[in-house]
Amino acid sequence: MFKFVVLVALVACAVAEHHASSYASFNNHVEHSDQLGDHHEPHHHPKYEYKYGVEDHHTHDIKSAEEERDGDVVKGWYKLEQPDGRTRIVHYTADKHNGFNADVKYSGHADHSHHY
Repeated sequence: MFKFVVLVALVACAVAEHHASSYASFNNHVEHSDQLGDHHEPHHHPKYEYKYGVEDHHTHDIKSAEEERDGDVVKGWYKLEQPDGRTRIVHYTADKHNGFNADVKYSGHADHSHHY
């Protein structure tokens, strides 16, 4: 067992050293490019739409969500049935100027007699 632990530790050190040297090499390349004035970051405009939903009345796992992203702007909402019987509905937005903002609302009345 001791030999196995030592071997795992040596492999972990070798992997960490490899990643550290790769990171240092990348940083040196970026710094060198910046000094030459030819720093070019790849232009990538993230854009997606996402929808999700589960409705399992046996386990009371009832939830849905939608989200969309266009560049640095994310908008979405999610809704879920909580264990107390209320439904939580959250609408949110996020961007680099305003950060993350959420509007949280609840519908229904809490019923603590549920035992899931």
